[in-house]
Amino acid sequence: MSKLAYLGPQGTFCEAALRLLEPDAERLPCANVGAALDAARDGEADGAVVPLENSVEGAITQTLDELAGGRALHITGEWLLPVEFSLLVRPGTELAQIKRVLTHPAAHTQCRGFIEREMPGAVVIAASSTAAAAQEVASPGSPYDAAISPAIAGEYYGLDAIASDIGDRSDTVTRFIKVNRPGRLPEPTGADRTSLVAFLRDDHPGALLEMLSEFAVRGVNLTRIESRPTGDGIGRYFFHFDFEGHIADARVGEAVAGLHRLCDDLRFLGSYPRADRVATQIKEGTADPDFAEAAEWLGKIRAGLA
Repeated sequence: MSKLAYLGPQGTFCEAALRLLEPDAERLPCANVGAALDAARDGEADGAVVPLENSVEGAITQTLDELAGGRALHITGEWLLPVEFSLLVRPGTELAQIKRVLTHPAAHTQCRGFIEREMPGAVVIAASSTAAAAQEVASPGSPYDAAISPAIAGEYYGLDAIASDIGDRSDTVTRFIKVNRPGRLPEPTGADRTSLVAFLRDDHPGALLEMLSEFAVRGVNLTRIESRPTGDGIGRYFFHFDFEGHIADARVGEAVAGLHRLCDDLRFLGSYPRADRVATQIKEGTADPDFAEAAEWLGKIRAGLA
């Protein structure tokens, strides 16, 4: 049985994703994303499950930065989890009694309409995670009246849900990834995603266009691009890319090799099955046999045979 670290404490959306992705795995809660990834790097766990992006809030920047630095890890799987928030209270607490609410800032943003409509006088205080908020509300003598958290947190900490599905949007999802130490890659499925981090060699006009062109001319479709500061000064960035296809595909391999020539550093983060199972659309002339035929033709030219 594998052991997987995750963003804790118990009762987070991350744990809920892990339970769906690897229901039989032993679970190791960690204080933050970095600690979960380090547990995988150090061998304390066989891998880790962490959030990568949310359909409302966007990218989880701590995850992006942790994957770009430190010892390499490979993404080996992903999961899309619908996000539903509940208002959790100690047994016996009524809605009219709630004056101080504890939750993560992202949850606050996503539940702002409910808060303004149902608890207009309540003060919302930031917590490190939605599960940590529930844990604090359940603790003896807590100054907080309620937590906005996933329902699973109420199960762990003995809180009642006096309102459920309180998010302003009912279609919110978070994308979670499973990472492992580098090893054998998952086999191509025809519905795959590849992720990498690119560091520019130097800042010059058209630098980003040059990188994007490596994908475009080979028919590789980007599904996400994020820029993050390197920390080396204003205007210095590195880029996270997600794109359709597997590194074993000729068009993907050539695009990545092209980026390697352009960039100061390139960190491969993995090729893995897409959670939505959307098949990769292959542009005419960019299938593996097309690349093989072109290489054969070029070989004949160079050998003076054509």
